[in-house]
Amino acid sequence: MGFDLVRVRYIPTSRRTLQVMAERADGTMTVEDCAELSRAVSAILDVEDPIRGEYNLEVSSPGIDRPLVREQDFRRYAGFEAKIEMATPIAGQRRFRGVIEGLEQGLVVLDAPQGQVQLPFDGIEQAKLVLTDALINAHQDARGAGESQPGE
Repeated sequence: MGFDLVRVRYIPTSRRTLQVMAERADGTMTVEDCAELSRAVSAILDVEDPIRGEYNLEVSSPGIDRPLVREQDFRRYAGFEAKIEMATPIAGQRRFRGVIEGLEQGLVVLDAPQGQVQLPFDGIEQAKLVLTDALINAHQDARGAGESQPGE
């Protein structure tokens, strides 16, 4: 359908939810795009029925303070601040925050308050951009110039 899948997450709480996060190749995602994708995914889920019982389907864009899930995300958003949570502690620490310097040989390089840290990409439990003035400005500049996303 022309969308890049950013993340699919099932949340098995009392209000069970299947979240689908996507965007077009140029980084855009309109409300109409979300509705179109929601209808298509819903039709497939109705036929395949992978989740028993009732649940909510949420289709959205990743937003400005998007999750970072692919190796390319850490390259694309180098220079921006991120929060990263590791599956297992590194030197006794699971949560890191700092400016992404990039990705080198499977390691996310982060300029953190304690200095440069290298985090194994495969060990990341979750990561997302931090909503900062720099990120907002870059996003607005990219939209005004017709570019796809800040960091490219």
